[in-house]
Amino acid sequence: MENSDSLILQVAIDTPLRRVFDYLAPKHVAAASTGAAESPRPQPGVRVRVPFGRSTKLGVVVAITDRSVLPRAKLKHVHEIIDREPLFDPVGFELLRWAADYYHHPIGEVFAAALPVALRAGRSAQEHPVVWETTSLGIAETASPSDRRAPQQRALLAHLSVNGPRTTAELAVEFDPAIVRAAVVRGWIRERPATALAAGAPPGIAPVLRSSSIELTDAQRLAVDTIVESGRRFAVHLLHGVTGSGKTEVYLRAIAALIGERGQALVLVPEISLTPQLVERFRDRFDSAPAILHSGLASSERLEAWRRARSGEARIVIGTRSAVFAPLPRLALIVVDEEHDPSYKQHEGFRYSARDLAVVRARRADVGIVLGSATPSLESLENATQGRYCKLTLPERPGVARAARMHLVDLRRHAVDHGFSQPAIAAISTHLAAGAQVIVFQNRRGYAPTVYCAACGWVATCTHCDARLTLHRHPAGLRCHHCGAQRAPASHCEACGRDLHPVGHGTERIEETLARLFPGQAVARLDRDTVATRGAIDALLARVRRGDARILVGTQMLTKGHDFPEIGLVVILDADQGLFATDFRAAERLAQTIIQVAGRAGRGARPGEVLIQTEFPDHPLLRLLIDAGYEAFATQALAERREARWPPYARLALLRADAKDPARLDAFLHAAARLGQPAAGGAGGVNLLGPANALIARRADRHRAHLLIEAENRSTLQRFLGEWLPRVENLPAPHGLRWSLDVDPLEVD
Repeated sequence: MENSDSLILQVAIDTPLRRVFDYLAPKHVAAASTGAAESPRPQPGVRVRVPFGRSTKLGVVVAITDRSVLPRAKLKHVHEIIDREPLFDPVGFELLRWAADYYHHPIGEVFAAALPVALRAGRSAQEHPVVWETTSLGIAETASPSDRRAPQQRALLAHLSVNGPRTTAELAVEFDPAIVRAAVVRGWIRERPATALAAGAPPGIAPVLRSSSIELTDAQRLAVDTIVESGRRFAVHLLHGVTGSGKTEVYLRAIAALIGERGQALVLVPEISLTPQLVERFRDRFDSAPAILHSGLASSERLEAWRRARSGEARIVIGTRSAVFAPLPRLALIVVDEEHDPSYKQHEGFRYSARDLAVVRARRADVGIVLGSATPSLESLENATQGRYCKLTLPERPGVARAARMHLVDLRRHAVDHGFSQPAIAAISTHLAAGAQVIVFQNRRGYAPTVYCAACGWVATCTHCDARLTLHRHPAGLRCHHCGAQRAPASHCEACGRDLHPVGHGTERIEETLARLFPGQAVARLDRDTVATRGAIDALLARVRRGDARILVGTQMLTKGHDFPEIGLVVILDADQGLFATDFRAAERLAQTIIQVAGRAGRGARPGEVLIQTEFPDHPLLRLLIDAGYEAFATQALAERREARWPPYARLALLRADAKDPARLDAFLHAAARLGQPAAGGAGGVNLLGPANALIARRADRHRAHLLIEAENRSTLQRFLGEWLPRVENLPAPHGLRWSLDVDPLEVD
């Protein structure tokens, strides 16, 4: 048995403190043959329970040493070593340590972000296999002659009757987890330990890509060959394919070729709403089910997927942002779909970019990575120009599908009916009469963004934020979209008592207008309000794909890569929202949004058309985008960024702070700025700009401001932050003040 006092464990604990904590190993540590009463040997990457203040906390061992800055007499012993082996593969473990350093974030919170909630609570990392079997109720239902009730769940019962008990992974090849859950609720199936069951297909068996009638275009074939020929070595492939050009087919074939007999692939998507669609494609084409990781899963489902990834049973993992940390010991390829999407950036807490970390992970694992998009970020395009990324282009849609025709509608020349110009109304009528479906894009949810008194000019504002209240009709109320405050809808002005009027158009009001203009045509609305419950988005998208909804109105969620082959027309009601925004990325965001939502039209055999309503039809951004396309826009936008020294030609960090007292907030940020002046002020390639108020200076009764740090390159910025942040931490912060650092911010707000 080892002398535990010779080992000091450096433990990362989920606290906002930017440090590790030293502990002595448990008093009894296992030797080569582990005794039942002994703790396992400590290793970096295992979880431990430790005394922390007056409580006990769970942490992760990040290093083992024989020295501490504290006297040994003051060090406490670890209570328990939970795991017998590290939870992370070596590349994943080092990625988390690197991320904590790069984003200057507390390492304990970084490791916590990489683990499912169940593991943070101390659940076992080892899989306890279970199988699903039919209950007596399920057997009775199978024998019932009626086939009208729950056909998908009855198909599940039939599958179990023929094949016997199956594991969750085996069922997932053919059945969505929601079908399994529904059958459990009905009492038709149950789970039991799999100890007495034959294992079936061995874990990690190589998935086979089923044959497909899809004929690759020359550009697709070249893309697949280039990715595969790179083999198991690091290379970044920027796959720039127009909307509907078949990027997913490239992903499928490259994955099938590269994961071979033992490898694993990680596929990242920006939104939960995209996950079911992509999973269905993978389930249809591969004979083994992918593991799914996203925040919409139940804790047990997420833990099971994590275990399948770690064991190697799951050969393909599909997930949203946090899946970049999934344990994949035999990683062979990473795919980041819609790589431009801002959803890959975490905006609270540990503010990492999943896309950027995916590139770092691929480099450290020495594997290839594919970044796919119809509208690549300007940073990725510049990396391709500089030769750091290999650019692959899919310039056309396969088969008979062709890019939709785009037209600007001058709102100064046409009458408007509740947001719809006469050309737009006529075009919707024409496409509906031809049997096509229509998308109407409006990037504002609610009924109206403002409630206004025409007599005295009073506007309904949030009492907790510097923002206006949005009128909602279902359920009725005035809501703040920034702090969540709600109040009853008002019909009369609080200042003069006159009637109030809703001003502007949100998706609710657009839905109402469409029902009036096109009676008898079913309308579906896709925004955060309509898909707030679990399964709602799947049901809504299924309605659209079945053709039950002829018109789909929605917000930014419509731009997320959905494939609706019967869409003939897209109407963008207000293209002007992003034309004059102050954020340096506003033009890029607007161009991406227009191209992405326009790309929903004409994806099948039906020709597509796009109408873009604007009061500024001669605006250079719109004209360039319509006349020359996204790549021409990107070339000009990059030239403007270079001249202004904005990313990718500079590196940014943002010190955000908020407090109840604006004076103390201002004093803190000015003090922080003074601490950075010797290294900044233009010298050494660093500038500190501010303090300045946030775009919404007061939110949820807290005043918000920031300091912007600008550096000429990444190394200069990191060196400055490493020297400056410890000084900022030592500043006497007023009670209640909170501050955080955002490295590579997407928005300077």
